[in-house]
Amino acid sequence: MHQMSPGVERALTGARVWANRLGSATLQLAHFALALLDEDEGRPAMLLERAGLSLPDIRERLVAYRDSPDAPDEEFLFLTAREWSIENRHDPEFLTDAFLIVILRANPIFEHATTAFGLDARQLESILTGSAQPSPAPPLPATQSPEPPEPLAVLTGPDVVGEMDAARVLDVNFNRAREATRVLEDYCRFSLSDRFLTEQVKELRHGLGEAAARLPTHALLAARETLRDVGTTVTAAGEYVRTTPKQVGIANLKRLQESLRSLEEFGKLFGSELGRELESLRYQAYTLERAISTVGRNRERLGEARLYVLLTGAQCSASLDWTIEQAAAGGTDVVQLREKNLSDRELIARARNVRRWTQKAGVLFIVNDRPDIARLVEADGVHLGQDDLSVGDARRVVGPDSLIGVSTHTIEQVRQAVLDGADYIGVGPVFPSKTKEFDHFPGLEFAQAAMVETGLPAFALGGIGPENLGKVAAAGVQRIAVSSAIAAADDPEQVARLLRAGLSVPSL
Repeated sequence: MHQMSPGVERALTGARVWANRLGSATLQLAHFALALLDEDEGRPAMLLERAGLSLPDIRERLVAYRDSPDAPDEEFLFLTAREWSIENRHDPEFLTDAFLIVILRANPIFEHATTAFGLDARQLESILTGSAQPSPAPPLPATQSPEPPEPLAVLTGPDVVGEMDAARVLDVNFNRAREATRVLEDYCRFSLSDRFLTEQVKELRHGLGEAAARLPTHALLAARETLRDVGTTVTAAGEYVRTTPKQVGIANLKRLQESLRSLEEFGKLFGSELGRELESLRYQAYTLERAISTVGRNRERLGEARLYVLLTGAQCSASLDWTIEQAAAGGTDVVQLREKNLSDRELIARARNVRRWTQKAGVLFIVNDRPDIARLVEADGVHLGQDDLSVGDARRVVGPDSLIGVSTHTIEQVRQAVLDGADYIGVGPVFPSKTKEFDHFPGLEFAQAAMVETGLPAFALGGIGPENLGKVAAAGVQRIAVSSAIAAADDPEQVARLLRAGLSVPSL
């Protein structure tokens, strides 16, 4: 089985979608190119941006290119992409940008046609491999002298012993860091079932490969002394003890960061550019640690949470405390207070009452929009919209243990919420709502895509009730957020039971 990124896997499906959309009986190279350019923030799209190309224009030309040659056998494409990645990135796993190069060069007729409208495979390849020749810079004033670029050190010279020692450290830590990312990739993929984090780990691993490629491979191998390494016989007491997949993930996050720090320090001996590149990877690892840890922790904290209810006092057909009590009795897991028209004093007073009622009912309590109120009343967390405070700013107010949820309406917002350290997300709206107006409805397709993209707990919201729950459940959605379906019900307990029963699937 070939090692390919999730983006390539999506492109394989996307190519078939494009073939159907354009009414083609065969799978053409243009369909693959269109699928690879579907994601505005994907690696192929960013590569075109670096080349100064217009993504909409290229897409339009590809759609209009109806005489595209048929795509060769996928196995041939995979083997070619693998060989390209090994040669240029020292890694058998290939990403979407490498696959785009292979697609563009898979047929001379296709390569000639795409080059004619600006999609030059050789130019794009030279950008990827760093061999593109930049335009000559204007001459400096006579009073200045250009500084030559700092080359990477070679392993020769008067201090060859010291350089070999440094190369040995780099070799060990490149291996250690790559091994750690492989373990983390498996953890994100199989334990967290998080496609986005899996892809982020892959990106970091490929960054390691590109950094290692700055040094001569033969020199790193020549410096390797595994049999004579005194560290191979030194182990810590807990090195061979792991009791949960989470512990495996944490241990390898730390191993990755420690290796990157050592790589950065010793890498500076071979040029500041290498040191800066490794420093950037280290900071990426810190961001990944927060995201991976947050997803793992909240799959446990919210693992059983299925039904999330948003309430205002005015919206309830009966009293707010009775509605909360009845909803909780019917299986509600989370209650959000969503008051928009109260003064701060009125809001604090109501929130304190809701805190007391939710504690008595045994459900989580979330305050909408206001981290300050959430902290003052000791709520379990706060929920933020896209125009509210950032997750980081809210975290400074509510502290490390409070839940922070974020409303998302696009896959890009889902990904950003994961990286920002959100504890859960709302996804939607999936249907028109009686309580909130929206200009755009991402629909159930977006809710499905969000569930595939991340293992972070995701609650579908917007117009969901008993009348359309069947559609929601059929789409595979396992968590929902509702409002008027409970608040306006004469029997909130019964409605909550119906909704909860409709989501009766095994917990994650």
